[in-house]
Amino acid sequence: MKNILITGANSYIGISLEKWLEKDSDKYSIDTLDMKDNEWKNKDFSKYDVVFHVAGIAHIKETKENAKLYYKVNRDLVYEVAKKAKNDGVRQFIFLSSMSVYGMETGVIGKETIPDPKSNYGKSKLQAEELIAPLGDSNFRIAIVRPPMVYGKGCKGNYIRLKKFALKTPIFPEIENKRSMIYINNLCEFVKLLIDDCGSGLFLPQNEEYVATSEMVKLIAKAHGKKMHMTKLFNPLLKILKISTVNKVFGDLVYEKSLINEDDSYCLFFFKQSVRLSEE
Repeated sequence: MKNILITGANSYIGISLEKWLEKDSDKYSIDTLDMKDNEWKNKDFSKYDVVFHVAGIAHIKETKENAKLYYKVNRDLVYEVAKKAKNDGVRQFIFLSSMSVYGMETGVIGKETIPDPKSNYGKSKLQAEELIAPLGDSNFRIAIVRPPMVYGKGCKGNYIRLKKFALKTPIFPEIENKRSMIYINNLCEFVKLLIDDCGSGLFLPQNEEYVATSEMVKLIAKAHGKKMHMTKLFNPLLKILKISTVNKVFGDLVYEKSLINEDDSYCLFFFKQSVRLSEE
């Protein structure tokens, strides 16, 4: 039996992992901890084998006013929790970071790609990684997970925006782009295997297949019994527009296939099946 503490109650990924592990209740015992005040500092971590830290600020518009909040929550809190976990004798600390640390809207992220975040979100995540890394040793194993876009039933962020578009418009640009993404249950299985192995290091999990945005929109529409008409009419215009939103939707942004962990057994769901399950 492994005792797991998820720090960050009510987070989408945290709740999803809890449900995923509860299927093996004889192997895992899961508690969640709200991090919105300082009461967590009084919690005894010593009974836990693993702390999975998912608490963070995301999916809100960045402003000058909320910039400090990103660093307070996404950086400083991470370091404080990791230190407490180590001091209390926890064996493994898993930090949910992000692909955003690379600061890229388009391109291919390879082994030699140096993180260069542009947003406060990405900067705070990378700085948290750098702060906790020196805490790791043979008795306190640190795993940093940088997933690409996470999607699934009940998720937030870009997937919901694409879903709204799929249900409102009858046509969509047919552009054959490639995006690294990961279905929530594939991510949960990845974290489960990471816990089983007490793994440490840097991890970049993703679906086996790259995703084309137009294909995702078409599948979402199909899941709701709606026919989506694809057109290449707008492609020349979209390719010359240097707008951030256009790049995020139609540009290529992938992890190199060579960066996928050799054991990809966590990819239990293929892309078409994952979209169907997300829309059930």
